[in-house]
Amino acid sequence: MYDTAIIGSGPAGLSAALNLKLHNKNFIWFGAESLSTKVEKSEKIANYPGLGMIAGPELNRRFLAQMEEMGICPTDKMVTTVMAGESGYQLLAENDFYEARTLLLAIGSAAAKGFQGEKELLGRGVSYCATCDGFLYRGKTIAVFCGDRRFEHEVSYLAELAEKVYFYTPYPEAEIDLPNAERLAKPICQVKGDARTEAILLTDQTEIPVDGLFCLRSAVAPTALLPTLAMDGAHIIVNRRMETNLPGCYAAGDCTGRPYQIAKAVGEGNTAAHSIIEYLK
Repeated sequence: MYDTAIIGSGPAGLSAALNLKLHNKNFIWFGAESLSTKVEKSEKIANYPGLGMIAGPELNRRFLAQMEEMGICPTDKMVTTVMAGESGYQLLAENDFYEARTLLLAIGSAAAKGFQGEKELLGRGVSYCATCDGFLYRGKTIAVFCGDRRFEHEVSYLAELAEKVYFYTPYPEAEIDLPNAERLAKPICQVKGDARTEAILLTDQTEIPVDGLFCLRSAVAPTALLPTLAMDGAHIIVNRRMETNLPGCYAAGDCTGRPYQIAKAVGEGNTAAHSIIEYLK
C-alpha cells in the first residue's frame, strides 16, 4: 500500500513527486518518463520565476536532471481504472493493480476531452487498454485513436489480433506499416452504437462500421476514472488545498482550470503534496 498515487508527469505531478520525496512518503507516480509534451513543444517560456526566457526542451532537461538527482522516475503505464475503497484507492494500470491511501490527479487539460459517445459506450466496445481488452477483438474490425508515438506498439499489437484496424494519430508521421492497418486522414469525432459500439464518425461525416474503439491517450478523462468526481465543465473542482469532493483525492495543474501555465501547475502540485502529507497524518 502506497501513501500516494500520482497520475500525470507534467509540471504539477513532478512538483508533487519532488515534495513527497522530500517528506519521505512512499508513492507511485504514473506518467511518461519523457514528461510533458506540452512543455517540450513550448518554444519560449517567459514567466517561470528565476529562469528568464527558457525554451521548453531546456526546461524539460532541467526537470529530468532534478528527478535523477532526487532518485524519482514515473512508471510509464496508463491508469485506466480507479476504485475508491475504505482505506484508499485501487488503480488498474496495464493489467497490474496498485493500492494507495491517497490519490493526486495531475492529468492535464486534454484528458478531459473525449469523443461524443465515448463515455456512454465505455466498457461496451470502447476501451483504454490494448493489452487488457485486445484479445476480445481477435478477427474483428476496430478503430484506434493513438494520441502519442509511445503507443504505436500497442496499435501494432492490436493489428496482430484484429482483422482490420483503422487508426488516427494527431501527429503528422506514424511508424505503423502493417497490411491490415489503415491510417485515417480525418479525425474521429464520435463513436456510435446503442447497446454496443457499432461505428465511428469522422469529422468529414464519414461513418465506418467497427466492433470496438481503443482510445490510447496519455491519460483518461477524470470522470471515466472516477464517475462521482465533481466537475465544472471539463475541469475538476478543487478548493484552495487542492482537495476534490472525494476524501483523500486531490487534483492539480491544467485539469483544475485556467490559467494553463507551468508556474500555476507547479504551485498547485506543491500545495497538493502538502495537503496530502497533512491528510496522511
